[in-house]
Amino acid sequence: MDRSISFCLLIIVGLQLSGQINSGKQPVTGTINDDLTRLSTLNAQFIQNFLHSDTVAHNKIIYKDFVCIAGNGKIVSREEYMKEWAHGYDRSGYTSFVMQNEMIRIVGNTALVTAETPYTYMKDGKELSGTTVYTDTYIKIDGRWWCIQAQLTPKK
Repeated sequence: MDRSISFCLLIIVGLQLSGQINSGKQPVTGTINDDLTRLSTLNAQFIQNFLHSDTVAHNKIIYKDFVCIAGNGKIVSREEYMKEWAHGYDRSGYTSFVMQNEMIRIVGNTALVTAETPYTYMKDGKELSGTTVYTDTYIKIDGRWWCIQAQLTPKK
């Protein structure tokens, strides 16, 4: 009898650990695939918001206590970030800007969305290029994902 109970407990613990290792402990409000799809959609929307200086749509993604850690290490408040967002792409000189290599990790009600954005831009009549790697941190509140932090790192 003790072996049967031990075996059952081993199976239960194994299943719980397997779920936590693979996807994090997921909230009851949705499946992991639903969350992955939603976060990928939000990430694509985030980029589109930048390309079109769409602050109205962006306000629907960015949490009230959002901060951005810029590529130079400066911590930017939500208010300052949104002011710059309104015309950031227009003033950037970008001739191309794309998102690639998206990776999404979910642990409970927190998600890390990481990707790269290769770009080219014009400066003083010269075309320059680079890539930024970013991680956006999302939290899920009442079934909805909100971006609470963005961190940008120039790829060298």
